[in-house]
Amino acid sequence: MLKIAYLYGKFGTMIPESTISEALGSLFTNIEFQKEPAGLYDPLRYMIEIGGKRIRPRLCLTTYGIFADQLGPHILEPAAGLEVFHTFTLIHDDIMDRSPLRRGHDTVWKRWDEDTAILSGDVMCIDAYKRIAQAPAAVLPEALKLFSKTASEVCDGQQMDMDFERRDNVPMKEYMTMIGLKTGVLIACAAQMGALIAGADKWSQDCLYQYGYYLGLAFQVADDYLDAYGDEKVFGKPIGGDILNCKKSWLTIRAQEKGAEGIIEALNAPADTPEEKAAKIARVKALYDSVGVADDARKAIGDLSTRAIFKGTDARMGADGHEALRAFANSLVGRTV
Repeated sequence: MLKIAYLYGKFGTMIPESTISEALGSLFTNIEFQKEPAGLYDPLRYMIEIGGKRIRPRLCLTTYGIFADQLGPHILEPAAGLEVFHTFTLIHDDIMDRSPLRRGHDTVWKRWDEDTAILSGDVMCIDAYKRIAQAPAAVLPEALKLFSKTASEVCDGQQMDMDFERRDNVPMKEYMTMIGLKTGVLIACAAQMGALIAGADKWSQDCLYQYGYYLGLAFQVADDYLDAYGDEKVFGKPIGGDILNCKKSWLTIRAQEKGAEGIIEALNAPADTPEEKAAKIARVKALYDSVGVADDARKAIGDLSTRAIFKGTDARMGADGHEALRAFANSLVGRTV
């Protein structure tokens, strides 16, 4: 267990960000999975080893650290469970999206095969529950209730996302509901889980859940934006993946709202050869540019991030806790606003 010195009084106690970063590095460097059968568990180790931003466990430890002053298995294992669950969803998402790359590396289905990816994802979900179950006994029922509700909602969001691919028109309101389920609720769960395990009051937990939810919306809109306008080396996967997969991203829906003619036809164009893929991406992006959706996306990201911070700072904590929430939000979406 890492023992952290008190920096402030009650509701001002802060675990330093540097200590959280050190704990996360150690946690995922030393994370263990069952060794055999190797064909089942090697993909788990592979996905953890190729890294990631660790957004969900970092947020969990950040909100925990606002109300508590010691890190130990009671919080580190549940925090790891959130990342393991998120990684499980990525393994399955990559199959459904036919994505060849994840974080600049081959996806599990591409490196092994689809059957292995499905089964390894399943066991990763189970492993996540085992880690969440190491939350302190006093809060374990609430922790499992929160996590189970979240896990179910993530699946709801993924189904909505797939359904949207078969529809020509998706209202922005429906899209925001979908990303709230697919992305927002897990980040919200992370924010509340840390506070719950630290013993924060229910009001503060609820405020932090809302903080995480709106931050998750901002993050997903940013992800949509970067899929079209990002740098592949930074983004970690090919640019234009949403376009090639005919996904109704925030950009597409906004372009429809603004009357971009032919956007759906362009999105549904064939992309079987490298030349067709490049032409499709270029055509769709030209339509985005024609109605200024890139600027709209950046504004939406900023507005959602601001709303997240507003919700979070309603929680009962000191000014340093509020500043920690602002800093986290900026680190997450500051690259696009």
